[in-house]
Amino acid sequence: MADEELVKKMVRAVLQSSKSGVSLSHLQVEYKDLTGELIPYKQLGYATLDALLHSMPSVVKLDKGQSGEVVCHATTGNEMTHITKLAARQRTAKRTGRPQVVNCQMRVKPAAPLALNGETLISFVKYDCACNSCFKVLFTIHYIENVFFLNIISCCCFFSRSDKRMTLPSRFQKEVHAHLSQNQQQTPSILNENTTPSKPRLPHSAPYSPKLVQSRLKEVLNKHSNGLWVSKLPQLYRDLYKQDLPSEALKDLEHWTHICTVEKPCSTKPQELLLYPAKETSQITPHSAVKQKLGELLLKYSSGLWAHALPKLYQDTYKCKLPEFVLDHLNLLSDICTIDYPMPDNPKRAILYAKVLEDENRNQSGLAGSETKEAVERSLSSQTVPPLLIPREEYPSVLVVEAGDTNSVILRYIGDGYSKAQEKLEDEMREFYGQDSNKVALTSPLTGQLTAVCAEEEEEILRAQVCEVMADKVKVHYVDHGFSEVISKSKLFELHEKFYRLPFQATKCKLAGLESFSQEQAVLKRFESMATGKILLAEILVRQEVPLVVLYDTSQDDDININAACMKALHDKSLESPLKVNSAYMNVNVTSVCSDGTIYCQVPSRGLTKLNEILEKTENYLHSQVTSELLVSRPFCGKICLAQYKGKWSRVEITNLHGSRVVDIMFVDVGVQASVEVTELREIPPPTLRDLISTPAQALKCCLADLPVSVGSWTPDAVQWLRDTALHCSDCSLKATKVDEPKRLAHVYLFTSKNFHDKSCSLNQQLADSNLWSHQKDVFLSSRGPSKSLNAPTNPATIQTSSLRTDGQDKLALPPLLELPEIGQNLDVFVSVACHPGHFVLQPWHDMYKLVDLMGEMILHYNKMEEKPLKVEKSQVCAAKLENNWYRVLVKGVLTNGLVSVFQLDYGKHELVSCTQLRPLTQEFCQLPFQAITAQLAGLKPRQWSEEASIVFRNHVEKKPLVGQLESVQEASQPWDRKVVIYLVDTSQEERDIWLHDIMAEFTDEMSNAA
Repeated sequence: MADEELVKKMVRAVLQSSKSGVSLSHLQVEYKDLTGELIPYKQLGYATLDALLHSMPSVVKLDKGQSGEVVCHATTGNEMTHITKLAARQRTAKRTGRPQVVNCQMRVKPAAPLALNGETLISFVKYDCACNSCFKVLFTIHYIENVFFLNIISCCCFFSRSDKRMTLPSRFQKEVHAHLSQNQQQTPSILNENTTPSKPRLPHSAPYSPKLVQSRLKEVLNKHSNGLWVSKLPQLYRDLYKQDLPSEALKDLEHWTHICTVEKPCSTKPQELLLYPAKETSQITPHSAVKQKLGELLLKYSSGLWAHALPKLYQDTYKCKLPEFVLDHLNLLSDICTIDYPMPDNPKRAILYAKVLEDENRNQSGLAGSETKEAVERSLSSQTVPPLLIPREEYPSVLVVEAGDTNSVILRYIGDGYSKAQEKLEDEMREFYGQDSNKVALTSPLTGQLTAVCAEEEEEILRAQVCEVMADKVKVHYVDHGFSEVISKSKLFELHEKFYRLPFQATKCKLAGLESFSQEQAVLKRFESMATGKILLAEILVRQEVPLVVLYDTSQDDDININAACMKALHDKSLESPLKVNSAYMNVNVTSVCSDGTIYCQVPSRGLTKLNEILEKTENYLHSQVTSELLVSRPFCGKICLAQYKGKWSRVEITNLHGSRVVDIMFVDVGVQASVEVTELREIPPPTLRDLISTPAQALKCCLADLPVSVGSWTPDAVQWLRDTALHCSDCSLKATKVDEPKRLAHVYLFTSKNFHDKSCSLNQQLADSNLWSHQKDVFLSSRGPSKSLNAPTNPATIQTSSLRTDGQDKLALPPLLELPEIGQNLDVFVSVACHPGHFVLQPWHDMYKLVDLMGEMILHYNKMEEKPLKVEKSQVCAAKLENNWYRVLVKGVLTNGLVSVFQLDYGKHELVSCTQLRPLTQEFCQLPFQAITAQLAGLKPRQWSEEASIVFRNHVEKKPLVGQLESVQEASQPWDRKVVIYLVDTSQEERDIWLHDIMAEFTDEMSNAA
């Protein structure tokens, strides 16, 4: 969810960079240049960008320019007033530890998985440079020992000219100069960074020779054919030729198209450029038709599209190959998309975003801004009611009123500003109209007029709108409750102007996935029984005038997806094939064996025959179409669509989302679970949509009856034996002994022949008589040597100092150590685990998006792997599945009953997991350093922390983004044993920065005094 305060800061920063103001049409472009994204006014609950700007008068002032265009100006005076107040409010109490330098770097991260709460003091000013051109200068404000420092961090010539310093207010100058004179021998001046002794320059052998540099640059690029960062070029040049790269050459790179290709990433490092060897233009210019098709694909995926997914997606969609050079020269697509590099060390792992020339919400704002019939009817003389804003939270609570159409479900939002505000309004109306002097009868009501109505049954006064006027009665619609009724005219009163301020609380939404069946009686009947009159949770997929939502009933033990349940109301029950007790079935196809012992199978039936016919028609249709219309651009849980299974399109249901690019799916007709990229999904074609939706799932869930263990307690050996035996049998039969209707689970005897009369021949009996159920002996944790192994020996893995070895494979290197800043420097961190001040776990904030991308890749890789038992040993690094995600873990010990104690190397958590959920860690996932950093809070003496102190500490830091200042690092032989001592600062409050060691010191002092 967007942070409105952060948006305000960014808008202010954009506007302050232009004294003449920024036109409204150009504001989005400037904002995107700064943050990498457009102004998210819809996510903040505003129908138009204009409405958002009018809501922040302290930030922006709107005027009309000479040409009549709306121009945005920064509200003057606010920034310096804010800084002055901030200085006045700073604490003067003596603090322990290091000088308190607060990291004020801007922490805007595209696609960040966590909400940012930190505050940043940032401003843009105009600065006249020596080069006689005016640049935007970014400065940060640092607070050091009661002194504000303004740090210029972006200007072409500022640091080379001492006479061009930023002038500070006189109240700060004496303190600044005193601080600089005291610390110039210890710390470089923040205001003048060129006081740092410079490295001796290597001699130039000759004046700048472009031809010489070009020939050398060719040699460098031949050695780095996959590209390199321009920032690394000077060092490479110096190492190879013992000379500094002329600064003029860096400026000429973009013009040397015959030597190199310069590519500008979108948002990873805005100041960085990528350099590639050049190729002939005629060979690498994509045809305009190719660009048009790529543009269509990118528009379907507003959250971005991985570049490596383009070839297959292009081939599947347009039935022709994507030119091979496109992936090697993504810069050729810069006119239709922006390019992000989440993994800077691998330029080919890029994410492409469709380039939106116009405001992406222009159509919606036009729609919201147009006066519809309803809007006109709501106007009464000079009084209007403000529009209802969609709640900012992703899952608001709603009260469902009624639905005559799933594309127009009437509901009310629950919570502050909505239902509570309505209750307050109705209390005020009851009190106001309780006085006879305020009751002014509405004698001549007009259609569309707003009125106060005295409710028939209760002593309530409600807001309503006149729908129809009859002889003695009128039909009114209660605008806050969403229903209508016919009442006597005597119940109508004039609505006082003060009751126009609250938006109408009854609003509409559209149920996702049911658009094509919005008026089906079976769907509406199911919806009424499950949702009408209940308070549900709404997942808002699209924020528009009528939002697209998925509703959930969370009142039961398991959450119920209302949209999916209504879709199942369309099932043709005559095509179902439920198993009947004591009935035998032949020619059974076992399609899946799960790790908990449950199986899925298909039995011959009318429904299965029809399904195969429909899927064949669907396959033919998809092969004949050359269009991007069937790409799934908006996935959500419960959605029914298509994915490839064994080379053919099959029905799937989306069961879980991992971000916007990876989803978990269930092949509903075979019972197989998988994880795929969204690009691998397709919408069901319109010609076969109704037939496929009305055909029930053909995979029947079963479990083997009369076994010594229950479902969920199977050993890996027993699961593997059943897979080897049943999945490869073409002529199975079964006999049902019991059916658990609530769980939709049948207890069966399974046979690999037609001899289903003799239970002794069943697989059940063979499993019961085997020794596959016995777990290995307990393996206790030991500090000496590897522990005894568990399960059959398959791909054993052990750790040797800093590497991972797997039998039959090459040595796998562990990830490099996570780079930390110098002692005394700052870094943005996220606290993932907090036990007490002596032990907590940090993650570097700036790399969290890389971790999200890595986990998405791990989900795709490991969920497609065949489940095989893995030999598990203490101190082994591997991959583990926890709550539908895959993590890099360290095995701490093998416990009883097949459980393994693991430590999450990227999050710092200790977990217990079944050994069946472990897989070998591949080299592909050993590139990113382990992200978990074990830490101890600086500025405090080591002690035994009480439970009360630990709770206070956790409440202040856990699951929060903070600023850290590094005190010391305790290195170790293994990355997970490394530990840092660090100060933590909470910068989320405008009044002051909160140093956590101060908080804990004060708390312990209070506890000591109380004792």
